[in-house]
Amino acid sequence: MYVTPAQLADRPGARELAQVATRERDAIVADDLMEATLRATDRSAWSADQIAIADDALTRITQAIADADGTIDGFLAKRYPVPLSPVPSVVVNWSRAITRYNLHKDRISGEANDPILRDYRDALKLLQLTADGKFSLGADDPVLADAGDAEVQFTGDGRVFRRDASRGYP
Repeated sequence: MYVTPAQLADRPGARELAQVATRERDAIVADDLMEATLRATDRSAWSADQIAIADDALTRITQAIADADGTIDGFLAKRYPVPLSPVPSVVVNWSRAITRYNLHKDRISGEANDPILRDYRDALKLLQLTADGKFSLGADDPVLADAGDAEVQFTGDGRVFRRDASRGYP
């Protein structure tokens, strides 16, 4: 998992996730319950029905994360062994943007000023550049790490002139 539910609780936040991940037939999960569900903390203050709805929303969020991971792996498998471990922070941001888009993709909005769509497209663009070798994952880039471990060796042909072969020459 390139982004965790707890990281999504930080950004975009429990309120937005509750609004987009709760099924239409259910009441939207309360912000504090969604926060507790995303962070896997105590939820004993809520009823079993409320917790079940929050768990269902978490399942939808987890599926959106898995879909985002598949998209990321599809791009990065050209150059890296996937899944990446450790996960570079730039990949966490891409996963967050793609996950958020996956949860919001049925909404209607103007494309010109939609930050969710913009972040999604930017993530895909950077993933393509990374797959093409034109963008680095940063300090955690496995390709750069492997290149630093490479050993440089020089080899050459044997000696052309040896002492015993040049005795007749001054």
